[in-house]
Amino acid sequence: MPKVSVDIPQHIIDDVMEHVGDDKKFVNFSDAVRTALRKMLDQLDEIDRRHGRLKDKDCIDGSKSNKQKEE
Repeated sequence: MPKVSVDIPQHIIDDVMEHVGDDKKFVNFSDAVRTALRKMLDQLDEIDRRHGRLKDKDCIDGSKSNKQKEE
């Protein structure tokens, strides 16, 4: 899996870290970021579908959306 470097404001990191750890939603910071990106991409796919910019159930690259991959 490729590694990505990104600048994130400290207050956002602090907010995310409140949800990371044992008995919390995410096992680590990377898991939280990947989950957020997947959710954002699914939302953008849905917006594009509603505006006719995307074929129903297909992503721009022709692959299945993240939502469909989970089903």
